[in-house]
Amino acid sequence: MASRVLLLSRFRGASTAPFPPVPAGPGRSYSQDGSEYLHRSLVPTMHYQKSLPRLPIPKLEDTIRRYLNAQKPLLDDDQFRRTEQLAVNFGNGTGRELHERLVAQDKQNKHTSYISGPWFDMYLKARESVVLNYNPFMAFNPDPKAEYNDQLIRATNMTVSALRFLKTLRAGFLEPEVFHLNPSKSDTQAFKRFIRFVPSSLSWFGAYMVNAYPLDMSQYFRLFNSTRLPKHHKDTLFTDENERHLLVLRNGNFYIFDVMDKDGNIVKPSEIQAHLKYILSDNSPIPAFPLACLTSENRDAWAVLRQELLNSGNQEALRKVDSAVFCLCLDDFPVKDFTHLSHTMLHGDGINRWYDKSFNLILTKDGTAAIHFEHSWGDGVAVLRFQNEVFKDSTQTPAVTSQSQPAAVDSSKAVQKLNFILNDALKEGITKAKQNFDATVKTLTFETLQFKRGGKDFLKQQKLSPDAIAQLVFQVAFLRQYGQTVATYESCSTAAFKHGRTETIRPASIYTKKCAEALVRKSSKHSAAELKEMIAECSKYHGQLTKEAAMGQGFDRHLFSLRHFAESQGTPLPALYQDQAYVQINHNILSTSTLSSPAVHMGGFAPVVPNGFGIAYAVHDDCIGCNASAYPARNVQEFLQCVHKSLEDIFNVLEGKQVSD
Repeated sequence: MASRVLLLSRFRGASTAPFPPVPAGPGRSYSQDGSEYLHRSLVPTMHYQKSLPRLPIPKLEDTIRRYLNAQKPLLDDDQFRRTEQLAVNFGNGTGRELHERLVAQDKQNKHTSYISGPWFDMYLKARESVVLNYNPFMAFNPDPKAEYNDQLIRATNMTVSALRFLKTLRAGFLEPEVFHLNPSKSDTQAFKRFIRFVPSSLSWFGAYMVNAYPLDMSQYFRLFNSTRLPKHHKDTLFTDENERHLLVLRNGNFYIFDVMDKDGNIVKPSEIQAHLKYILSDNSPIPAFPLACLTSENRDAWAVLRQELLNSGNQEALRKVDSAVFCLCLDDFPVKDFTHLSHTMLHGDGINRWYDKSFNLILTKDGTAAIHFEHSWGDGVAVLRFQNEVFKDSTQTPAVTSQSQPAAVDSSKAVQKLNFILNDALKEGITKAKQNFDATVKTLTFETLQFKRGGKDFLKQQKLSPDAIAQLVFQVAFLRQYGQTVATYESCSTAAFKHGRTETIRPASIYTKKCAEALVRKSSKHSAAELKEMIAECSKYHGQLTKEAAMGQGFDRHLFSLRHFAESQGTPLPALYQDQAYVQINHNILSTSTLSSPAVHMGGFAPVVPNGFGIAYAVHDDCIGCNASAYPARNVQEFLQCVHKSLEDIFNVLEGKQVSD
């Protein structure tokens, strides 16, 4: 399999700044008039979808050139010459034929993108557990009002805000996702009043004329009432938008209750609060055989056990789980620190999450909240938009207050506890799943770093890309710790195109390698001015890679699709893909992803290879944060110490100071 996909994707177009949160549109709030919508957009939610440009298939010669450029810092001269010859042969032979057939197939499928089908296949055919291997988390910032960081109050408010997002989306009132390069022209009421009357088939071009770039929103419908179902060899995605109930997990017990009435109206917040209070007061112990552990299993093993569940009379209970609006997880403990937060939100104890759900909204005892999401159905753009809206709505116009009283209703009649019939085979399967889960997660280590000397503001004053500097730092740190340059992955969204997914930015370059060696090895002395020039070269080149990736002009997805096409046609695997250098560049030892949002406190994910690091990071205005993970093959604490030293060195250079030994 090509490199596993990561994570928290972002759109970055002509600007290298992370995609900004889209502000809520016009409309009155819940607290003012009881509206069940976040806002009522002048422009229908899917207005731009029909006219979105198609994801381009790069020219084969460009893909090969970019591939070889990414290989240069990873190979010695002999290795590179061999890889270069294989790439040239591929471009002149089998690769050319595959490329032409891929282009022809793409022309026959103008309703989608060339990457969409292969990408779904890659995720859904993967047999590894979704836990650690695929699912990431994004933690919310605390509510600015301390008294609202109460588990019951915040769970109620976030649930209501999530339902308001659902209703706003389905009614077509949700503001379309648009990347504004000139908001004073495009993000205005006047422009929206104009563009709404432009036919959908032309609307994208109208936005483009004012430097606005609508993004693909085809993934959004999978946010709700959706679950990944385990099947032999390839899973499926299930969605049932007719269901109106919420799934709540607490101590491994399953509860459901309706959060919308038969007319599609949101149940009164005070009643939702009452039902959640009822669940929190239930003293049922953790089941002896906690069913949720099965969703952490190998997909084929889980598929067998799911069929056994269905055969044992659990069809209705499983359907309630699969079709629930979303899964709310209530944990009975507070968060101790950043490390505890990461472990809790990324994997937990295996008992109180349904990892296959499109997303789990997790609330701990102290009101700490996070979204844990299954990755096959969509990418970070959709999830981050949802998180931004839920945070804004639940904190600015909360459905219940710290003084609100739950409704005087009989929750014992409204809340149904799901019970499952388990035979010996299922009990044995659950026990084994829990043992496998425990053995795996205990090998994962998290460490966090906050560098407070400066951030985005300072780097932009230096006319440098903040993201480029963060990526350079990781190259310097790894060289300092392990003495080598390795395959590095950075996720970039291609949501500017119809059914775009992600493309890879390859931050390890000849420029970062040269700069890292100058900073670390110091065998040949460089002046501050020379080092500063090297840093500027790294920033410029990284900016170029970023723009290419965002515009669908990387090389990873193209090569991946050509390989997928060859395999689907039964064509022998070309020599390029059997080259050890190709295997090595897709063994991503440094897996990195970033996002920036006022709603997000931190994110995290596991390494994608046993000897790798998983690095979630954010460059804020005045600081740089990093949350890194590793298995025993790597020392994550030492790595972050090297990251800190590398940041100090680079900031010293930029400030004209001496680099310390």
